This record gives sequence, C-alpha cells and structure tokens, in this order.
Amino acid sequence: MAFNDPRFSAGTVSDVRAGAPAIDQGLRAFMLAVYNHMTLGVAITGLVALGAYMASGIVVNEAGKIVELNSFGMFLFNSPFKWVVAFAPLGMVFWMNMGTEGRSVQTTRVLFYVFSALMGLSLSTIFLVYTHGSIARVFFISAASFGALSLYGYTTKRNLSAFGAFLMMGLVGLLLASLVNLFFPSGMLTFIISVAGVGIFAGLTAYDTQMLKSLYVENAHSFSRDEGEKLAVHGALTLYLDFINLFIMLLRLLGDRR
Repeated sequence: MAFNDPRFSAGTVSDVRAGAPAIDQGLRAFMLAVYNHMTLGVAITGLVALGAYMASGIVVNEAGKIVELNSFGMFLFNSPFKWVVAFAPLGMVFWMNMGTEGRSVQTTRVLFYVFSALMGLSLSTIFLVYTHGSIARVFFISAASFGALSLYGYTTKRNLSAFGAFLMMGLVGLLLASLVNLFFPSGMLTFIISVAGVGIFAGLTAYDTQMLKSLYVENAHSFSRDEGEKLAVHGALTLYLDFINLFIMLLRLLGDRR
C-alpha cells in the first residue's frame, strides 16, 4: 500500500512554523499509511497462521486433545524445521533493519509482508495450544488495548521519551528471561514474563506512536516521498511488533489451553 500523499513530498513544507496546517494534514496521512501497512501485516499473519494450521490435517478427540497430524503438520510442528520457523522472523527483523538506505520502497514493503507471513507460520502453533474461541477473544482484547494505547501516544502532550530507556532495558530483560525459560521451563517464570511483557509492550505502543509522530513533525520539511514511504513501512513494523507481542503475552495470561 503506497504512501503517495503529495503533501509529504520534498519541498511541500518548507517552513515548519508557517506550515503547521500542512504538517497536520501530512501527519494524518503519514500515520494512516503506518496503520494501513500494519493492519495488512497483521491480516497476513493471521491468514497464514490459520492456513498452516488447517493444512496440518489436525484431528482432535472429544476432549479437544490433538491425536493426529498429517505429514505437513509433522514437518511443521514436530520436526527440527520447527526451530527454523520459530527463529526465522527474528533473524529477518535484524536483516530488515540493516542496510535500509540502499533499499527501494517496493523492496522495503515486500520484505515487511514476507516477514508478516513468516510470523504467521511461526504463530500457527497457538492453534495447537489454545482453544479457537479464546484466541479470538484475546485478539479483540489486544486490538482494543492497542488502539487505546496508540491513541494515547498520539494525542498526549506528555513527553514519553523519558520512559524509552526504561522500556528498552525491560525489553532486554524480557528477552533474556525468555531464553532462560526456553531451555529451563518454569510455570512461575512464564507467568512473570507474561505479566511484565504486557506492561512493557503496552508502554512501547504509546511510546513508539509518539516517537513516530515526533519524527515526522521534526523532519517534514526535508523528507522526500520515497523516504516518507519507507518510514511508514518501518513505523508499521515497529507497531506491528508491539501489537503481536502484546497479543502473545495476553494470550499466555488469558487464553484457554486445550
């Protein structure tokens, strides 16, 4: 979804102070592009996750326990390939954030949607663990929470930058704790990670929204159209990750296991 609003072209806003109305219009167009890319990314993730689950030939008994998988399901969920699926999105995120200057808008956009599909493949395992009803319920809770938090970040006059370093440190701690829990599983640690994760990604949603808004306002006079489109895609990636992680953490807390 291209970001083609002409108000975002280079030279459109030459004087930030005199061009406040133009910046306001351009900001709305920019944020709309960010949310459109993000929404499409989330939709791709959901469709791929559900499609992978349905293609796995899963058979459940009367108690809801999975008793059979077809060859594709065994390959995806029970073979060493599952580790490739699990860590491929993480590797692609690092790759997407390297060498961004030399990439075209189209390449940047395609990479984001490919990443969304890989994430969907990785998240398909949630259908093996949680009931479909609870997944849908938690998804809508996550969407409502994300919307409210992002709106707060966009509209608040309070500077949230002071929380950025704290949230980043919390995120690093969360990643380290998750790695420990991966190799030494603990129910209590999982609960602590989930509770902390909800708080961290809730904060990051508001913080990242405000940072995107500030980045646009501070650079509106110098952005070219291509730069604006690439920034919109990278902004969508940032908010997409906030949403997906918020959803996962809430699912761990509120989801009904099979």
